[in-house]
Amino acid sequence: METLLETRALVKRYPELTAVDCLDLKIHAGKCFGLLGPNGAGKTTTLEMIEGILPPTSGEILYRNAPIGRRFSEEIGIQFQSTALPDFLQVHEVLTLFSAFYSKHMNRDELKDLCDLGDFWTRDASKLSGGQRQRVLLALALVNDPEIVFLDEPTTGLDPQARRRFWELLSLIRKRGKTVVLTTHYMEEAYELCDEIAIMNRGKIIAQGSPDDLLKEHFRGISIRLPKGTDYKIDTNSMSGSEVFDRGEAYEILTEDPNVTLRRLLDLGIPLKEVQIRSRNLEDLFLKLTGKGFQNAEAPRAD
Repeated sequence: METLLETRALVKRYPELTAVDCLDLKIHAGKCFGLLGPNGAGKTTTLEMIEGILPPTSGEILYRNAPIGRRFSEEIGIQFQSTALPDFLQVHEVLTLFSAFYSKHMNRDELKDLCDLGDFWTRDASKLSGGQRQRVLLALALVNDPEIVFLDEPTTGLDPQARRRFWELLSLIRKRGKTVVLTTHYMEEAYELCDEIAIMNRGKIIAQGSPDDLLKEHFRGISIRLPKGTDYKIDTNSMSGSEVFDRGEAYEILTEDPNVTLRRLLDLGIPLKEVQIRSRNLEDLFLKLTGKGFQNAEAPRAD
């Protein structure tokens, strides 16, 4: 499997903190690589060093086994967390403007179809809905027909329907052989889209692999969630062979044998009317590794 992009001992240090701490990554050609973690973990700082926006304090960034340079800058596409679109230009005019910055570019009509821009092709680019705007920004990241596309939290703020549509567009892009590097706070998104993920915390990689492999490595069994009742209490002592956690308004029971656990709950006279049973997910994995949620982890460092 070809390594398209690699970082070796990458560091970004500021006077008051170390934002990225000796990071080693390998991103393979044609794959979708997800960089996950809480706010302040160092994800955006890592991307900005790779993209050439920030200079690293130390370490190496290699593209096709050579230090990044002019070729790399011509063969990447970037969708930032926030990008200002020019006023008074229609969508197709914005694409024409950005295409002029590159010697190589994708056909405009091809971009129009690929990113589903037809319904607002002649609309003022500054007057689009959130989902439409993100599709335009994706098209701008593709105007130079790049080999690798960086997407920094591209679906933040989108409604579920617009997010799902964006996922479909990314699948079409991947079918064209593009390599995608994605940061996201949506764990379902990472699971659906990424071939490999790396979870960052405090500037370091704390877990890396395919989503399924990481879940199999760290978890067995399922989660059973029960709302708290005034007439019963559950603890690990009463649920032999299971782990019980107090989640505020509910109990969470982790068990490898749900049949035995549910029978035990019935034996204790606990109603199962509102029970929720699910497999463990990527957010559970992060909680297990760090004790903090993706959105709410406190880390005093720059991202």
